[in-house]
Formats: sequence, structure tokens, C-alpha cells
Amino acid sequence: MTQNKQYENRSVKIEGIELSLTSADLLNFDWIGQKNVLEQLLAAWLVIDPNDLPLNPRLIGKPGVGKTTLACAAAKLLKKELYIFQCTMDTRPEDLLITPVIDQMGKIRYVASALVSAMIQGGICVLDEANRMSEKSWASLAPLLDARRSINSIVTGLKIVAHPDFRLCATMNEDASTFEIPEYIHSRLQPQIYLDFPEADEERRILKESLPFIDAGIRDYVVDFLQRAHLSEENYTIRDGINIARYAAKRIKSLKTDQVNALGLLREAILMTLGNGALIYLV
Repeated sequence: MTQNKQYENRSVKIEGIELSLTSADLLNFDWIGQKNVLEQLLAAWLVIDPNDLPLNPRLIGKPGVGKTTLACAAAKLLKKELYIFQCTMDTRPEDLLITPVIDQMGKIRYVASALVSAMIQGGICVLDEANRMSEKSWASLAPLLDARRSINSIVTGLKIVAHPDFRLCATMNEDASTFEIPEYIHSRLQPQIYLDFPEADEERRILKESLPFIDAGIRDYVVDFLQRAHLSEENYTIRDGINIARYAAKRIKSLKTDQVNALGLLREAILMTLGNGALIYLV
């Protein structure tokens, strides 16, 4: 998988106000396993009649199960530009929409967020970890998430209507460091698509795609560890597995060790990545 950022100076003029657009993200992700969730996401974005509208699904699951990767893979299949907005507890309504900045000449310049840039360009926006935002920020998105499909920027006084090709989804983690979504927003973010832990074969394929340069023995060891953890509903994910395998491979390579000592280094990688509690899931 490759990841980089497309840097372009693009701007549009709306009602006499020039907006600088945020660049699209370039993420070359393919989706491995759980084919049904990819089909569910694509169906939610489908428009089947001139009077129909796309839905705004929310992707739910533990951190690291691939929610953002799923959205990126769907955008790639649809050949649409992808815009990711990283939500935090500090996200303000103006951060979500249009932000005024002072340029080098001392003049005010208006910068469209990833979300608004996707609306204008007809791309796909992923509100990543969206349930970390406060209700005040969600309120600014209410008209975008219903039949109006528009936002109102207080900073510029503009009302911007989304391009017909614009699509949106929100990823949400299942952990304690999140807010409850307001009910009026909850009903606008449907359907709910739930991502579970991958099966062993899927995790092995993900590791092989992500780290094609590591030994198959390392992959098998990490997958076995993850599957044991999944059975106990432990929050260890394939992202953790990739980090474990990557670090173990680096240690084995740097020490030029044999296979017997490699097992010890794999144990060390798990310990250093996830802590003592993870060792109970080793063979």
C-alpha cells in the first residue's frame, strides 16, 4: 500500500468569494476480506432514481479494523477523489467548513476544508473518527446530511450546495474517548455498517499485502496470536499485527539471528508493542 498527498493550488469563486480548495488524498488501498461490507458501503452511495439521494453511512468498529481503509478502497473502485477530514474533540464548525487565514500580503484568504472541497469537486469525504466531535460541530453539518445537501458558512456568508456526485461516510470507533452522537445527526448517518475482526486467512492476506518482504513464518505467528486475542474479545487489531511483524522483522534482520532466536524476538515485539498483558495469547 502506498500513501501520499496530492499538492495542487486549486480555487473556485462562489458569489464573488474565492475559496482555496484542499488537495485530495492519494491512498492506494485495496480491500481484503469481508466483501459484504464493501458491497454495503457501495450500495449506500448508489443513486437509483432522479429523485433518489445517496445515504451517509457510518462505519463502526474497534480502532484498527480497517474502517478508513474500507472507505478509501470504495473511493478507488468508484474512481473518485478522496478527502479525509480527521475529527477531534477540538474540531470547530469553521474547521469543518471554511477557515479564514491571513496570506503573505496581509489579506484574508478563505480555505475550504476537506469536506467542503469534496462537496465542490464531487468527491468522497471520510469524516474519520467522527464521534470525537462535539454537538456544536455536528450542528453545522445537519443540512448537509439531509435532503438539502448543503452547508452554510457563517465566516463567508456563503451557502454551498454539494455536487450531485458528492458522497460522505463517517468512521466511528468503539471506545470510551468518544461523544454520544446527537439523535438528529444519528438519524442522518445511516445505515450503520459494522466491521468485525478479520478471519485468519484474511489477516494473513492483509499482512502479506502490507508487508510482502517479511517471512511467512512471522506472518503465521502474528496471525495465530491475533486470532487467539480475538477469541477473548481483546482489542488487538490487524494494525497492531502489522506493527508487531514489522518490528520483529527489523530486529531479526539487524541481528542476523537464526530461527530459534527469531521466536524470542517475535515475543519481544509483541511485548514492546502491546505490553505484558498480550503475552497470555502466545502459543
